[in-house]
Amino acid sequence: MSGELEVPSQTVKDYLGYSFGPLEHFSFMLRDEGELRGLIGPRELPRLWTRHIVNSAQVAEFLPPEDLDAELPLRLADIGSGAGFPGIVLAAMRPDIDVTLIEPMERRIEWLDDVINEMGLDNVTLIHGRAQEAMQRKSAKKFHFVTARAVANMMKLAPMVSPLLYVEGKLLALKGRKAKEEVEEARHVLRKAKLIKVKVHEMPSPAAPDDPEEITRIVEALRI
Repeated sequence: MSGELEVPSQTVKDYLGYSFGPLEHFSFMLRDEGELRGLIGPRELPRLWTRHIVNSAQVAEFLPPEDLDAELPLRLADIGSGAGFPGIVLAAMRPDIDVTLIEPMERRIEWLDDVINEMGLDNVTLIHGRAQEAMQRKSAKKFHFVTARAVANMMKLAPMVSPLLYVEGKLLALKGRKAKEEVEEARHVLRKAKLIKVKVHEMPSPAAPDDPEEITRIVEALRI
């Protein structure tokens, strides 16, 4: 592997709480196998916690509290889960939520299956396929939340996500520096996909609060 695995700070440990242990094990799996299995690039280990794990964890700030008295278990789908961001991270943080990972590449599905088994995540379901195909299955169910990270720009993502969501469900998409531009360019597509109240949240990273390069950007949209 190229580079040493980033050592998480006490602030990161405190931020992740009880999920830190499982996520540390996840980081070790990525250290040992991530590059070999084509999941992360050679320069990602020194920033694995800051750039990937904590970045993914910040999506949890937009989920209802764990003690919410819901009639049914909350359901979350993560499309294009890849190495497990943010789906695996959120599943570890929120064992009360049913998480479905949707991934089209077989070798990544095999990796995710290994991670789920080794981490003992019993709240996770895998779907091998694309988001569009997931809703065509006889067993297809809708979701209260859909997450996506580095999957597609908003023009493509909006129509991909909308059919997966319940009415009043939410899209939570992790985006890069051009998040606001993507949303502006996709305004008409978002409306056509019945995604409204679109907001771009820019949040400092708990792992590097003073680093402007580590701003987490989350696009939030409501399905009507």
